[in-house]
Amino acid sequence: MARKSTTLGERENESESESEQRTGHVPDSSALLSILSAHAPLAVAFSGGVDSAVALAAAVRTWGRTGTLAVIADSPALARDELHGARRAAAEIGAELVVVATDEWTVPGYRENSGDRCYFCKRTVLARVAAVAAERGFHGVATGTHRDDRRAAHRPGLRAAAELGVAEPLADAGLGKREVRAVAAAWGLSVAEKPGTPCLSSRVAVGVPVTRERLGLVERAEELVRAELAAGRVPVTDVRVRLLAADFRIELGPPAYDWLGGRPERAGALLRRVAAATRLGPGTVARYRAGAVSTVPGPASGPGPGSGPGPGTGQRRTGRAGLLVPRPAGARRDGAPRAVSEGAS
Repeated sequence: MARKSTTLGERENESESESEQRTGHVPDSSALLSILSAHAPLAVAFSGGVDSAVALAAAVRTWGRTGTLAVIADSPALARDELHGARRAAAEIGAELVVVATDEWTVPGYRENSGDRCYFCKRTVLARVAAVAAERGFHGVATGTHRDDRRAAHRPGLRAAAELGVAEPLADAGLGKREVRAVAAAWGLSVAEKPGTPCLSSRVAVGVPVTRERLGLVERAEELVRAELAAGRVPVTDVRVRLLAADFRIELGPPAYDWLGGRPERAGALLRRVAAATRLGPGTVARYRAGAVSTVPGPASGPGPGSGPGPGTGQRRTGRAGLLVPRPAGARRDGAPRAVSEGAS
């Protein structure tokens, strides 16, 4: 009889038919497990998201709990809710999680935020993860990078990972995002449908320096937005508060965007609270756009793509993607900035 495991990541003996009954589909994870078995045991750079969770669960299935280690980098760029979620995900998978403090935000290239911030981040974080792994007897590090990441136009973090010799078993197995989620669902991981949640630094516009204070402002602002949506009992998927050069933009996925769009007074009150928290303004609300990590600031930095003049004096509209929001007296009209993608955000 198959051994009944108390953790999801240790279901080595679950048959394909059992998995198919639970999910209706059995993704082929054999290549992933084969790749991991060809390596010596690797520590997994863990974030708590679906990609690194599948890499970690595969490592546990291959090497067991004692042969697996998850390491998460903790810095001001990591929201506290994300750290708590990562702890829960690692416990669910059945892996030991080591939380290591990192200081990537002090690195000049990271702080300057000129478009290749992720390179300096990954270079710093993965080197620290590798050091912790080596101390524990793991002589390599794996990440949750998948096939679609490698195809992205601008991923400077992948260059840093390559320089450090980091393994990318999901990508090597040919798994893209859809396949990764399918594997997560088949293995019963609770994060299978978790939205992407990149670091808080991804909310700061390119060219605006990343500081510890700004990271704290982003986290507080997003907490305010989530609290407002929770009060309205609105399902929350994607929430971003982008810090631009002189103002901010709240981006929401459906149905939160539609719900707030139908309540202009509530939207205005939320924008005022976020403006007070970030000490920026005026703000706008727009539909969430995957990959719109940041916008290049300039003398005409504005709320985002599709922005344009409002329909009347004292107002502005951000096109189909934005809400009508108050314009402070004497404020000028903003132009549309150029978007720069550094990965999904």
